Amino acid sequence: MADQSVSPELSAEALAEQKRKEAYFTASQMQLVWARFKRNKTAMFAACVLFALVGMGLIAPFLSPYDPTIAGRDKDYQNGAPQIPMFCDQNGCSLRPFLHGLTRTRSAKTNFRWVTEINPDERRYVHFFVEGWEYSYFAYDIDLPGEALDFRIPGFTFDTHLFGVDSGGIHIFGTDDGGKDIFGRTLHAISTSLAVGTIGVFISFVLALIIGGVSGFFGGRIDGFFQMITDAIRTVPPIPLFMALAAFIPDEWSSETRFFFISIILGFINWPTLARRVRTHLLTERNQEYVLAARLCGASPAHIIARHLLPSFTSYIIVDLVISFPYMVLSETALSFIGLGLKDPVNSLGVMLQNVTKSDVLLNYQWYFIPVFFFIALVLAFVFVGDGLRDAADPYSDRKS
Repeated sequence: MADQSVSPELSAEALAEQKRKEAYFTASQMQLVWARFKRNKTAMFAACVLFALVGMGLIAPFLSPYDPTIAGRDKDYQNGAPQIPMFCDQNGCSLRPFLHGLTRTRSAKTNFRWVTEINPDERRYVHFFVEGWEYSYFAYDIDLPGEALDFRIPGFTFDTHLFGVDSGGIHIFGTDDGGKDIFGRTLHAISTSLAVGTIGVFISFVLALIIGGVSGFFGGRIDGFFQMITDAIRTVPPIPLFMALAAFIPDEWSSETRFFFISIILGFINWPTLARRVRTHLLTERNQEYVLAARLCGASPAHIIARHLLPSFTSYIIVDLVISFPYMVLSETALSFIGLGLKDPVNSLGVMLQNVTKSDVLLNYQWYFIPVFFFIALVLAFVFVGDGLRDAADPYSDRKS
């Protein structure tokens, strides 16, 4: 008679396999997407880079030792090269990072350019969590008709920064021709570009869900009317549109007003693609049995769209939102780069890239290109994360792998 006993190792493996199958068949759609996304190593690495860049943008004032605007410029270190802290030099090593003292002069021998001479005998030590310029979170200026109605929301004010030096300045990415710290400007530029993208994506997301949902659910003449509007928006050339808007924008507009105006315009011209996808999905799902059951129960069209149809492809909507972020950032950067978008004193990636268009920068001040690498990393991170989410949201991705 054959031995019917099962080894403990085999039974444990069978039990673990059974639990994995139960977890798979009982998991929600988002849990399945996350499980497939984690297996994509490239997308996970891009997600880590993206979270790091977003985090640096959010806490940019804390990480920046100096005000990135003209108020924090270093008059004694204009067009200064990056300063890298060190622990050892010819005089020995130290447990605390330090910088050498600098002497900068102009002369006719160098065509009156700045010449930096390092004093190896002078050390300027780097300190952490130092007090510096004040910055605020959640502070807004509200301008209403009439001077008596203007007021300011103070928010939360801090003056602590991650690092600083005991004397002089520290500019790890160097300075521009006005003496402004490029490191602080780069971090604030990431924050500004992401803020423009977030507002633009939110506006386009709301418009796409409303227009695409109504068009796909009702069909017929309503669908034809909204598709006519969608096609009209898609045929508008963006660059001539922004050239006309740039001529329309008054010069006395503040940087904050210009910022919100650019964000709103980007949102209003980028919703048709997502709206078409929402419409296509609703056209195929509106005749399903669960939609008919909701109608028989007396549910309104808005309730059916919001509670039944749209949640049925939430993962695809999230993927579209992530993919649309780099296009928003690219649009803002391109417009600011050609002078149609944001301008100083606002720090955005497009404004920063304007500084690298001069031949003098390429020949003498190569550190101006440092923000370009952050811009490339930000866009590529969004692209790889979006591609990873798109593959993870595909229900047939497991079969492909």
